[in-house]
Amino acid sequence: MYNARLIIAGIVLFLVLVTYPLWIGLVPGEGKKPPKLELPVGQKECVMPVEYMKENHMKLLVQWRDEVVREGDRTPVTVKGVKYEKSLSGTCFKCHVKKTTFCDRCHDYLSVSPPCWECHYTPREKK
Repeated sequence: MYNARLIIAGIVLFLVLVTYPLWIGLVPGEGKKPPKLELPVGQKECVMPVEYMKENHMKLLVQWRDEVVREGDRTPVTVKGVKYEKSLSGTCFKCHVKKTTFCDRCHDYLSVSPPCWECHYTPREKK
């Protein structure tokens, strides 16, 4: 082999570059911390438990949309004896009055752009 050193160096360099994401993941560090949300004042419970809402609120909103818009079912949801209207603006924004300090912080942190605002007006924020 005439270029054994170059070939071996190339292979080593290739392996280092390909495995770099794995190695950088092993470096201890703080990482990006989840945002602190401005929670509703005076509210202790949401439609569902907090952990469920963190992971599944989008599924719940899509389910409500399908039931209301596509099936015409506007029957309120009753949870623990409390009735909730199937509505983003009629239920969610009664408590979460500041979109910028609640919705936007998490969506920006996760780099997602929900399609809510394609149909819904951005809520007026109460000061």
